[in-house]
Amino acid sequence: MWTRSHRLMLEATLGLAGAGAVGTAGMWPRHPAQPGDTAVQSAAADQGELILARLKLERADAVIEYSTRYQITADLAAAVLDAALAEGVEPGLAFALVKAESDFNPRARSPAGAVGYTQILPSTARLYEPGLTERQLYERRTNLHLGFRYLRDLLERYEAAPEAQTRLALLAYNRGPATVQALLDAGRDPQNGYSTSVLKRYRRKS
Repeated sequence: MWTRSHRLMLEATLGLAGAGAVGTAGMWPRHPAQPGDTAVQSAAADQGELILARLKLERADAVIEYSTRYQITADLAAAVLDAALAEGVEPGLAFALVKAESDFNPRARSPAGAVGYTQILPSTARLYEPGLTERQLYERRTNLHLGFRYLRDLLERYEAAPEAQTRLALLAYNRGPATVQALLDAGRDPQNGYSTSVLKRYRRKS
């Protein structure tokens, strides 16, 4: 589930950490400065800045792409992108999920009581944030992060079935893990058309 953006973030973190470590080392009296220290520090800092600049450019390109593709504001596209990356979900899948669940309507509510962009049930959200109110769950950042965290957990649940992992995770998101598992245990296909719809959009556009 790690994307190129994840790797760039990690590189940036490591690059800056390396630069900081080199810079800090020179501050200790027991490590006297060597002739090449300044050059090493400068090179490490320059590389860290380069990686961050590349990451920012890639993020900006992705925001524009998803904003145009789904006809949503750049601000919303950035929020979905950042939440997906933070929760370890591939952005293309995250956007396809929100499109299918709420069509990017922040006030969406299903007959079953699922709310917001990701149409997550309050009872499910409270597994991650005990005491969370329904009003809080309508907040964009909270809704996106909890919805994607739940999807990530479902993806991890079906890691043993790589060929069907994403399909089963989406079906469990839509129908509930217990229902999907009961159907699988009974030798029945839990498919109801939902995962096919989401994956069709995801694969076509990614």
